[in-house]
Amino acid sequence: MNPKKSPPIVYLLIAIAITIFVSAASPSAGDSRLQEKAGAPIRVESSFVLVEATVKDKSGKIIDGLTADDFRVNDDGFPQTVAYFSRDELPLAVALVVDVSESIVPYFDQLTDSMATVLPKLKPEDQVALFTFSNIVEKRADLTADKSAIAERLGGLTVGGSTNLNDAIYEAARYLAERAPAMRRVIILISDNIPSQEGEYSPKEVENEILKADAALYSLKIPGENSAGVQLYIEQAQGRLVNVAKLAPHTGGEVIDVSKERPLAPAFATIIQRLKARYTLGYTPVGHALQDGRYHRVEAVLIPGRCKDCRVETKRGYFGTRPTSANK
Repeated sequence: MNPKKSPPIVYLLIAIAITIFVSAASPSAGDSRLQEKAGAPIRVESSFVLVEATVKDKSGKIIDGLTADDFRVNDDGFPQTVAYFSRDELPLAVALVVDVSESIVPYFDQLTDSMATVLPKLKPEDQVALFTFSNIVEKRADLTADKSAIAERLGGLTVGGSTNLNDAIYEAARYLAERAPAMRRVIILISDNIPSQEGEYSPKEVENEILKADAALYSLKIPGENSAGVQLYIEQAQGRLVNVAKLAPHTGGEVIDVSKERPLAPAFATIIQRLKARYTLGYTPVGHALQDGRYHRVEAVLIPGRCKDCRVETKRGYFGTRPTSANK
């Protein structure tokens, strides 16, 4: 059997096996390479790294039909051999993080309607959790395959308060790392991306947490209505507030900006389509020990001549796991 491509039934069996493994086995039990094939986070004990990539041409069109042989992957500058390759065949765990602060009041009803329409476009086995935030972050629903239940939870919520963006992203990343070890992990942030409160966690702590969770950050940026006082606060708090426009690409995600004239549903659907278009490449690192607890830079590119003027969008790095005492 070609190790770069396996029948869909194999992925199902792997997912079942990894679910059992994560629930019952110790972190140091054996080689967890199959655990990584099923989408486990890089920070667990493993000899496998997963890199998800979206390929676009210069007009922004998604490129289909690529194979493992079309990609070249470097890890800390060392060329890697792609031993695993698929496209949207592993289940997704989505943390939907929704801004319910004062600034997005004009768009809230449209947002709830959009969720009911767009979330069912995910695969049946994909799961969604719901977080909301204003001054504080609240988990409204645990991961579930019932997408309609997620949309219902958002309806009827009280909207108002400031925007604690730092803590919202941090809490969602930590949740995915703990609760979805055998799935691909994605955070979908729906906000105007203008933080008006610092929160408990610094931008660096937020960045490290999302990288340790090996989660991609996608943002549906809604036009917010913020006062002059908020704008002044943002200018004075530079460096203490998360910059989503910079963070999202660093994780392999992106920001979808919604103009005031554009309805939310098509923009939301664009993010779902992006998730379905991501290639997954897996490799065993050459050039360093994966269980070193250090940050490692990743570069994924197309081989020359494969697609003129195309670009590969992927995460820029990951944290190696720190060995447990049993493995030292």
